[in-house]
Amino acid sequence: MSPVKENVSLLHLNTFQLDVKAKYLIELHHTDEISGYLNSDWSGIRPRLVLGGGSNILFTGDFEGLILRPLITGTEITGETDGEVWIRAGAGEDWDNFVKYCVDNGYGGTENLSLIPGTVGASPVQNIGAYGVEVKDIIERVDAVRLEDGMPVSLKAAECRFSYRDSIFKRELRDKMIITHVTFRLSKNHVLRTQYADLEKELNNYPENNIATIRSAIISIRRNKLPDPSILGNAGSFFKNPFISREQANSIRKHNPGMPGHACANGTIKLPAAWLIEQCGWKGKRLGETGTYKRQPLIIVNYGKARGDEILRCALKIQKSVMNNFAIRLEMEVNIL
Repeated sequence: MSPVKENVSLLHLNTFQLDVKAKYLIELHHTDEISGYLNSDWSGIRPRLVLGGGSNILFTGDFEGLILRPLITGTEITGETDGEVWIRAGAGEDWDNFVKYCVDNGYGGTENLSLIPGTVGASPVQNIGAYGVEVKDIIERVDAVRLEDGMPVSLKAAECRFSYRDSIFKRELRDKMIITHVTFRLSKNHVLRTQYADLEKELNNYPENNIATIRSAIISIRRNKLPDPSILGNAGSFFKNPFISREQANSIRKHNPGMPGHACANGTIKLPAAWLIEQCGWKGKRLGETGTYKRQPLIIVNYGKARGDEILRCALKIQKSVMNNFAIRLEMEVNIL
């Protein structure tokens, strides 16, 4: 087991760039180090948090417990046919580096998820998604170690209870397992997902559509629309897009004829949270050292010296505005600690 670090700054371990500390932190570079931790006196410390890239978390203060940080790396092909390939990647691999590896080798499926911050191990927890693709679409299996008894566990995709920005790892198994590896099922015969207007427009700048140009286009779009967390602290989309009934959607549209929305198979309407927030006057609004990003109101940013509790208060005010104006409760996508 790696040495235990005490009073560790988390400034560079959370993309909000909050200057908070963890009382204890253990880095786990190999699967067998998890057993070492579980057999040590440190295993009884609570609270306990498993932290990946820190890209979807808001610390409202110092963490007075133990953080476990899986840094298991490595990528290997575990199976292959004429049309598909199975790739097993360590939880500590940088997500976008993994996407680049897949695209560079001609393996399709990850390209729409380009430039999403975080690690491979965190991707199934949040069921990350963008531009019509969710990571659940390409996950074959998630390998983990159970913190209760150190037993290895392998969950097939169907057992992970994936849903919109959600999984069993965010609920029943939260902080009860350490994900060590994720196996992805990718395609050699590519099915391109380009049905988003801004993506189709950007792809007009390329001579052809393929997984490489889709990755390049999405990187270009994201860099233009979204703030770089290394420059302006943020955790990406702070709220989930809400699903409402057709009746409620029709009621809102009477007063807002330009309201966007996507009809879902279950009869609900998926509304862009960004549109709701903007209609409430929050786009680019600043409250001291925090506020919403000028180009995307769904993103709350740290202008440099914000505290976590200030960012949370801003989020709660946005929630209240949307509830008061549209009778819709926005659910936070970011995990609050």
